[in-house]
Amino acid sequence: MNFRQVKYFVATAELGQVSRAAMELSISQSTITTAIKDLEAEMDTRLFARTAQGMELTQAGRRFLDAAYRLLATVEEALHSGTENEEISGTISVAATYTVIGYFLPQHLERLERRYPNLTIRLYELTREMIEDGLITNRFDMAVLLTSNVDNPELSTETLLSSQRRLWVPSGHRFLQMEMVSFREIAEEPYIMLTVDEAAHTALRYWSNTEHQPQIRLRTTSIEAVRSIVANGQGIAILSDMVYRPWSLEGKRLETIIPAQPVPSMDVGLAWRKGAQLTPAMRLFRDYFRSQYQGPHSSHTRVGPG
Repeated sequence: MNFRQVKYFVATAELGQVSRAAMELSISQSTITTAIKDLEAEMDTRLFARTAQGMELTQAGRRFLDAAYRLLATVEEALHSGTENEEISGTISVAATYTVIGYFLPQHLERLERRYPNLTIRLYELTREMIEDGLITNRFDMAVLLTSNVDNPELSTETLLSSQRRLWVPSGHRFLQMEMVSFREIAEEPYIMLTVDEAAHTALRYWSNTEHQPQIRLRTTSIEAVRSIVANGQGIAILSDMVYRPWSLEGKRLETIIPAQPVPSMDVGLAWRKGAQLTPAMRLFRDYFRSQYQGPHSSHTRVGPG
């Protein structure tokens, strides 16, 4: 295993297609394909399932992605170690939503603290609407949130990570024996609807593109409640890979399935007031995340819904 193989694996996992990863990294598709095949051969497991839509991570691939992120972060820290980091100082106020604070930010905050000991990060957990208002009125410098939910033309956003949404089912569920699972079949099962961070609104939006509606058994703000209820066979749910864990608190296993119809990803990234003059601390914060995710795959100003 070498660094390039890991880097190419991560790019393909994040972008979902070898062609897009090759374009992002400015290398040939064959180079990435060979690297992934060599990596799979060395690990003696399939990391991707090749589909008509692109490259889908297997269970082993999702587990390895976590380790790959840690490995790349360790290399990045080694490359940026030195006394110059200790001389960087400043304060930045950062707002984040519930899902981001619980499932994305903690490891990055720890790395930032170690790399820049004189950088002070003031962290606030708020809803998207409150964060957007706080950015526009300069109460916060930057935010880490679900950029797929942001539709304010006064904000600039950078998407760092697109987390695929999949169907969660308990171990042994009948859907695991099926080649494809449609929304019609999903609608036949009791559905557990997560409501935190506008998850219910997002779900109903993509359900509205089908001829079916979920048979909602429970609405909850707790991701762990969804996990436990699904694992205990009391319902199914569609949630992102970022919040997926294969075991419930009771130690029961969950499995995931890619639905037959496309489901939009959950995009995580940064936001700040459009036209704001970035302070050194803000630039450092943004550049750190860019380095962790090999440069943002989407860097733009959101205008209108979308």
